[in-house]
Amino acid sequence: MIPKDRTVAALGEVWASLDGLLSELSVDEWHSSTPLEGWDVQDNVAHMIGTEEMLNGVPAPAIEIDRGARTHIRNDIGEFNEQWVESIRPMDPPLVLERFREITSERLATLEAMSQEDWDAESFTPAGKDTFGRFMQIRVFDCWLHEQDIRDAVHRPGHESGLAVDVVLDEMTTALGFVVGKKAGAQQGDRVTFALTHGGTVVREIHVEVVERAMVVDRLHLPATVVLTMPVGVMTRRCAGRVGPDGLRDQITIDGDEDLAEKILENQSYTI
Repeated sequence: MIPKDRTVAALGEVWASLDGLLSELSVDEWHSSTPLEGWDVQDNVAHMIGTEEMLNGVPAPAIEIDRGARTHIRNDIGEFNEQWVESIRPMDPPLVLERFREITSERLATLEAMSQEDWDAESFTPAGKDTFGRFMQIRVFDCWLHEQDIRDAVHRPGHESGLAVDVVLDEMTTALGFVVGKKAGAQQGDRVTFALTHGGTVVREIHVEVVERAMVVDRLHLPATVVLTMPVGVMTRRCAGRVGPDGLRDQITIDGDEDLAEKILENQSYTI
Protein backbone atom coordinates (compact mmCIF):
# COMPACT_ATOMS: atom_id res chain seq x y z
CA MET A 1 0.00 0.00 0.00
CA ILE A 2 1.08 3.58 -0.66
CA PRO A 3 1.71 5.45 2.63
CA LYS A 4 -0.78 8.31 2.96
CA ASP A 5 1.02 10.84 5.18
CA ARG A 6 4.34 10.53 3.33
CA THR A 7 2.73 10.93 -0.09
CA VAL A 8 0.57 13.89 0.90
CA ALA A 9 3.60 15.56 2.48
CA ALA A 10 5.53 15.01 -0.76
CA LEU A 11 2.74 16.66 -2.75
CA GLY A 12 2.83 19.60 -0.38
CA GLU A 13 6.60 19.84 -0.81
CA VAL A 14 6.55 19.89 -4.59
CA TRP A 15 3.65 22.36 -4.76
CA ALA A 16 5.44 24.67 -2.32
CA SER A 17 8.63 24.41 -4.38
CA LEU A 18 6.67 25.25 -7.52
CA ASP A 19 5.02 28.21 -5.80
CA GLY A 20 8.40 29.60 -4.81
CA LEU A 21 9.82 29.10 -8.30
CA LEU A 22 6.83 30.60 -10.12
CA SER A 23 6.75 33.60 -7.79
CA GLU A 24 10.21 34.59 -9.06
CA LEU A 25 9.45 34.45 -12.80
CA SER A 26 8.96 37.39 -15.12
CA VAL A 27 6.06 37.46 -17.57
CA ASP A 28 8.47 36.59 -20.37
CA GLU A 29 9.73 33.57 -18.41
CA TRP A 30 6.15 32.35 -17.94
CA HIS A 31 6.01 32.09 -21.72
CA SER A 32 9.34 30.29 -22.17
CA SER A 33 9.22 27.07 -24.19
CA THR A 34 9.67 23.89 -22.16
CA PRO A 35 10.88 20.37 -23.06
CA LEU A 36 7.22 19.43 -23.67
CA GLU A 37 6.29 20.11 -27.28
CA GLY A 38 3.65 22.81 -27.63
CA TRP A 39 3.70 23.90 -23.99
CA ASP A 40 5.31 26.91 -22.37
CA VAL A 41 5.78 27.39 -18.63
CA GLN A 42 2.22 28.66 -18.14
CA ASP A 43 0.82 25.64 -20.02
CA ASN A 44 2.62 23.28 -17.64
CA VAL A 45 1.07 25.08 -14.67
CA ALA A 46 -2.34 25.04 -16.39
CA HIS A 47 -2.06 21.28 -16.85
CA MET A 48 -1.37 20.76 -13.15
CA ILE A 49 -4.28 23.05 -12.23
CA GLY A 50 -6.59 21.16 -14.57
CA THR A 51 -5.73 17.74 -13.15
CA GLU A 52 -6.30 18.92 -9.58
CA GLU A 53 -9.58 20.60 -10.61
CA MET A 54 -10.66 17.31 -12.19
CA LEU A 55 -9.83 15.47 -8.98
CA ASN A 56 -11.92 18.07 -7.16
CA GLY A 57 -14.90 17.09 -9.32
CA VAL A 58 -14.81 19.99 -11.79
CA PRO A 59 -15.64 18.93 -15.39
CA ALA A 60 -13.18 19.74 -18.16
CA PRO A 61 -13.90 22.95 -20.10
CA ALA A 62 -16.11 22.38 -23.15
CA ILE A 63 -13.42 23.37 -25.65
CA GLU A 64 -13.03 21.57 -28.97
CA ILE A 65 -9.44 20.61 -29.65
CA ASP A 66 -8.17 20.09 -33.19
CA ARG A 67 -5.71 17.22 -32.86
CA GLY A 68 -4.52 17.61 -36.43
CA ALA A 69 -3.25 21.11 -35.72
CA ARG A 70 -1.44 20.08 -32.53
CA THR A 71 1.05 17.30 -33.11
CA HIS A 72 1.88 17.05 -29.40
CA ILE A 73 -1.59 15.58 -28.70
CA ARG A 74 -1.30 11.84 -29.24
CA ASN A 75 -4.27 10.35 -27.37
CA ASP A 76 -7.50 11.06 -25.48
CA ILE A 77 -5.64 11.93 -22.29
CA GLY A 78 -3.60 14.47 -24.21
CA GLU A 79 -6.77 16.01 -25.61
CA PHE A 80 -8.32 16.19 -22.14
CA ASN A 81 -5.18 17.89 -20.81
CA GLU A 82 -5.21 20.37 -23.67
CA GLN A 83 -8.78 21.46 -22.88
CA TRP A 84 -7.64 22.70 -19.48
CA VAL A 85 -4.47 24.24 -20.91
CA GLU A 86 -6.38 26.06 -23.63
CA SER A 87 -8.93 27.42 -21.14
CA ILE A 88 -6.16 28.99 -19.04
CA ARG A 89 -3.94 30.29 -21.86
CA PRO A 90 -5.62 33.75 -22.02
CA MET A 91 -5.05 34.38 -18.29
CA ASP A 92 -2.28 36.63 -17.02
CA PRO A 93 0.48 34.79 -15.10
CA PRO A 94 -0.34 36.35 -11.68
CA LEU A 95 -3.91 35.05 -11.98
CA VAL A 96 -2.66 31.63 -13.01
CA LEU A 97 -0.38 31.52 -9.98
CA GLU A 98 -3.26 32.57 -7.74
CA ARG A 99 -5.42 29.80 -9.17
CA PHE A 100 -2.58 27.29 -8.69
CA ARG A 101 -2.27 28.30 -5.05
CA GLU A 102 -6.01 28.04 -4.46
CA ILE A 103 -6.50 24.59 -5.98
CA THR A 104 -3.38 23.05 -4.43
CA SER A 105 -4.37 24.41 -1.02
CA GLU A 106 -7.85 22.91 -1.41
CA ARG A 107 -6.46 19.59 -2.57
CA LEU A 108 -4.00 19.34 0.33
CA ALA A 109 -6.80 19.97 2.82
CA THR A 110 -8.95 17.33 1.14
CA LEU A 111 -6.16 14.75 1.11
CA GLU A 112 -5.15 15.39 4.70
CA ALA A 113 -8.76 14.85 5.80
CA MET A 114 -9.23 11.69 3.71
CA SER A 115 -9.79 8.42 5.55
CA GLN A 116 -7.36 5.55 5.15
CA GLU A 117 -10.19 3.47 3.69
CA ASP A 118 -10.79 5.99 0.91
CA TRP A 119 -7.04 6.37 0.32
CA ASP A 120 -6.69 2.60 -0.17
CA ALA A 121 -9.87 2.24 -2.27
CA GLU A 122 -9.67 1.10 -5.89
CA SER A 123 -9.40 3.97 -8.33
CA PHE A 124 -8.66 4.80 -11.93
CA THR A 125 -5.06 5.97 -12.33
CA PRO A 126 -2.92 6.91 -15.35
CA ALA A 127 -1.27 3.50 -14.88
CA GLY A 128 -4.58 1.60 -14.91
CA LYS A 129 -6.70 0.43 -11.99
CA ASP A 130 -4.95 0.70 -8.65
CA THR A 131 -5.57 2.48 -5.35
CA PHE A 132 -6.33 6.16 -4.98
CA GLY A 133 -3.07 6.38 -3.02
CA ARG A 134 -1.17 5.14 -6.08
CA PHE A 135 -2.83 7.89 -8.12
CA MET A 136 -1.50 10.44 -5.64
CA GLN A 137 1.98 8.93 -5.82
CA ILE A 138 1.76 9.41 -9.60
CA ARG A 139 0.67 13.01 -8.95
CA VAL A 140 3.94 13.61 -7.05
CA PHE A 141 5.84 12.12 -9.99
CA ASP A 142 3.94 14.22 -12.53
CA CYS A 143 4.10 17.53 -10.66
CA TRP A 144 7.79 17.18 -9.86
CA LEU A 145 8.58 16.40 -13.50
CA HIS A 146 6.67 19.51 -14.59
CA GLU A 147 8.60 21.51 -12.01
CA GLN A 148 11.79 20.27 -13.62
CA ASP A 149 10.41 21.10 -17.09
CA ILE A 150 9.87 24.66 -15.88
CA ARG A 151 13.28 24.85 -14.22
CA ASP A 152 14.93 23.64 -17.42
CA ALA A 153 13.02 26.23 -19.44
CA VAL A 154 14.03 29.18 -17.25
CA HIS A 155 17.51 27.85 -16.37
CA ARG A 156 16.88 27.64 -12.63
CA PRO A 157 17.89 24.16 -11.47
CA GLY A 158 16.80 22.99 -8.05
CA HIS A 159 14.70 20.64 -5.92
CA GLU A 160 16.80 17.66 -6.94
CA SER A 161 16.62 15.92 -3.57
CA GLY A 162 14.21 15.55 -0.68
CA LEU A 163 10.99 13.71 0.14
CA ALA A 164 9.25 14.48 -3.16
CA VAL A 165 12.22 13.16 -5.14
CA ASP A 166 12.22 9.98 -3.02
CA VAL A 167 8.54 9.46 -3.87
CA VAL A 168 9.23 10.18 -7.55
CA LEU A 169 11.86 7.43 -7.55
CA ASP A 170 9.46 5.06 -5.78
CA GLU A 171 6.93 5.62 -8.56
CA MET A 172 9.48 5.36 -11.34
CA THR A 173 10.74 2.07 -9.92
CA THR A 174 7.35 0.46 -10.60
CA ALA A 175 7.98 0.74 -14.37
CA LEU A 176 11.56 -0.47 -14.61
CA GLY A 177 10.73 -4.16 -14.89
CA PHE A 178 8.63 -3.24 -17.94
CA VAL A 179 11.43 -1.08 -19.36
CA VAL A 180 14.12 -3.75 -18.94
CA GLY A 181 12.06 -6.80 -19.84
CA LYS A 182 9.33 -5.78 -22.26
CA LYS A 183 10.89 -2.75 -23.96
CA ALA A 184 14.58 -3.62 -23.91
CA GLY A 185 14.10 -7.38 -24.28
CA ALA A 186 16.41 -8.49 -21.47
CA GLN A 187 16.79 -12.26 -21.34
CA GLN A 188 16.50 -14.89 -18.63
CA GLY A 189 19.33 -14.43 -16.12
CA ASP A 190 20.02 -10.80 -16.96
CA ARG A 191 20.49 -8.58 -13.91
CA VAL A 192 20.46 -4.80 -14.13
CA THR A 193 21.30 -2.15 -11.55
CA PHE A 194 20.44 1.51 -11.97
CA ALA A 195 22.79 3.46 -9.68
CA LEU A 196 21.33 6.95 -9.29
CA THR A 197 23.49 9.78 -8.03
CA HIS A 198 23.09 13.26 -6.60
CA GLY A 199 26.13 15.46 -6.15
CA GLY A 200 28.34 12.57 -7.24
CA THR A 201 27.07 10.19 -4.52
CA VAL A 202 24.85 7.18 -5.18
CA VAL A 203 21.54 7.91 -3.43
CA ARG A 204 19.40 5.06 -4.80
CA GLU A 205 20.08 1.68 -6.37
CA ILE A 206 17.26 -0.01 -8.28
CA HIS A 207 17.75 -3.66 -9.21
CA VAL A 208 15.92 -5.56 -11.95
CA GLU A 209 16.35 -9.32 -12.34
CA VAL A 210 14.94 -11.49 -15.14
CA VAL A 211 13.60 -14.78 -13.76
CA GLU A 212 10.78 -15.86 -16.09
CA ARG A 213 10.00 -12.15 -16.34
CA ALA A 214 11.81 -8.94 -15.42
CA MET A 215 11.06 -7.82 -11.88
CA VAL A 216 12.35 -5.13 -9.55
CA VAL A 217 14.00 -6.81 -6.56
CA ASP A 218 15.46 -5.55 -3.30
CA ARG A 219 18.82 -7.13 -4.09
CA LEU A 220 20.40 -9.23 -6.81
CA HIS A 221 21.27 -12.88 -6.13
CA LEU A 222 24.35 -12.64 -8.36
CA PRO A 223 26.45 -9.71 -9.59
CA ALA A 224 24.74 -7.39 -12.05
CA THR A 225 25.04 -8.12 -15.75
CA VAL A 226 25.23 -4.36 -16.23
CA VAL A 227 25.25 -1.32 -13.98
CA LEU A 228 23.98 1.98 -15.38
CA THR A 229 25.13 4.94 -13.28
CA MET A 230 23.61 8.37 -13.83
CA PRO A 231 22.32 11.42 -11.91
CA VAL A 232 18.74 11.29 -10.68
CA GLY A 233 17.83 14.14 -13.01
CA VAL A 234 19.19 12.29 -16.02
CA MET A 235 17.27 9.14 -15.11
CA THR A 236 13.98 10.95 -14.61
CA ARG A 237 14.26 13.07 -17.76
CA ARG A 238 15.10 10.05 -19.89
CA CYS A 239 12.39 7.82 -18.43
CA ALA A 240 9.84 10.60 -18.89
CA GLY A 241 10.84 11.18 -22.50
CA ARG A 242 12.03 14.75 -21.92
CA VAL A 243 15.09 13.95 -24.04
CA GLY A 244 15.65 11.45 -26.83
CA PRO A 245 17.59 8.18 -26.54
CA ASP A 246 20.86 10.05 -27.08
CA GLY A 247 20.02 12.86 -24.67
CA LEU A 248 22.34 13.38 -21.69
CA ARG A 249 24.32 10.25 -22.61
CA ASP A 250 27.59 11.91 -21.62
CA GLN A 251 26.41 11.72 -17.99
CA ILE A 252 25.79 7.95 -18.06
CA THR A 253 28.40 5.34 -17.12
CA ILE A 254 28.05 1.71 -18.28
CA ASP A 255 29.75 -1.08 -16.36
CA GLY A 256 29.18 -4.54 -17.84
CA ASP A 257 27.18 -5.81 -20.83
CA GLU A 258 27.27 -2.87 -23.23
CA ASP A 259 24.82 -4.44 -25.71
CA LEU A 260 22.18 -4.86 -22.99
CA ALA A 261 22.92 -1.36 -21.71
CA GLU A 262 22.37 0.13 -25.16
CA LYS A 263 19.04 -1.68 -25.54
CA ILE A 264 17.89 -0.33 -22.18
CA LEU A 265 19.03 3.22 -22.93
CA GLU A 266 17.38 3.10 -26.35
CA ASN A 267 14.08 2.10 -24.73
CA GLN A 268 14.26 3.98 -21.43
CA SER A 269 11.30 6.32 -22.01
CA TYR A 270 8.02 4.84 -20.84
CA THR A 271 5.56 7.64 -19.97
CA ILE A 272 2.62 8.41 -22.25
